[in-house]
Amino acid sequence: MALPFVEILLIVLPVFVVIGLGWVLLRFGLIDSEFLRQTNRLVYYVCLPLLLFYKIATADFSSNFNAALVSASALAIVAGFLISYAFAWLRHYPPAVIGAFSQGSFRGNIVYVGLAIVLNAYGEAGLTKASMVMGFIVPVLNWFAILALLLPHRGSQGAHPSGNWRRALLLNPLILASLAGLVWSFLQLPMPRLLASSLHLASSMTLPLALLAIGGSFTPQRLRGDLWRAGLATTIKLVIVPLCAAVLLWFFGLRGMDLGIGVLLAATPTATATYIMADQMGGDAELAGSIIMLSTLAAAATYSIALFLLHFLGG
Repeated sequence: MALPFVEILLIVLPVFVVIGLGWVLLRFGLIDSEFLRQTNRLVYYVCLPLLLFYKIATADFSSNFNAALVSASALAIVAGFLISYAFAWLRHYPPAVIGAFSQGSFRGNIVYVGLAIVLNAYGEAGLTKASMVMGFIVPVLNWFAILALLLPHRGSQGAHPSGNWRRALLLNPLILASLAGLVWSFLQLPMPRLLASSLHLASSMTLPLALLAIGGSFTPQRLRGDLWRAGLATTIKLVIVPLCAAVLLWFFGLRGMDLGIGVLLAATPTATATYIMADQMGGDAELAGSIIMLSTLAAAATYSIALFLLHFLGG
């Protein structure tokens, strides 16, 4: 980057400006909670699966798949789970708090925010490679998120209000779309021009809608949880996990764009889905909401720092 500070602002700020736009539109009544609910459903069940499938299926598998990048990214998730869970357990947090705290400390919003940051930082080439990585680590994220919520309740009665978690994991639209795209890319199946053009057009609305939905979901009610614990979880998510990822990526010999993609995906704020899962699976939903809010607000600063450091590392 010729002008690191200016370039960093151009990478980070547009993403958070669109998030802020979602908040402004809600406050002025141009969108409402029903619109946000439907938008979240549209993005999660239609737009994002189409984007992931399109980017992965049309990518050259041999040149975009990087086993070291996938492995290091997955290990960073495992490290985030182990660190956060052990911390909460040693502090003798209640079971519901342990689940929400741990999940919020490692499960990042790689789909909504991560892809947008990578796109701004590395363009379409980076977005394609990041989508390929996501095809492998989304199942890992979901698995450890479920484990974080279930493990604290082991042995207790009525601990698992959501008995369909296995079905939800297996039928997760992001996982199914990613797997379909990986198979398509690996087999080098041709993509008809009409289908490719349609997918490109349909998937192009994904990230703007997702960012608007995040901004619209910002409410004071989300800050009802324990802000001290939320701050600790935010620190683990935005500082400790990206540092673990950077060390692992460097150890695996990754440099340049691959290093940058791995760090930027690891540095994402907490996923909005953690609130829903905590509410459905016996976790502290208020704490989960607070972690989402704090981590998203703080991510603009931590992303700027991460990009500045990556510049000096050649990422």
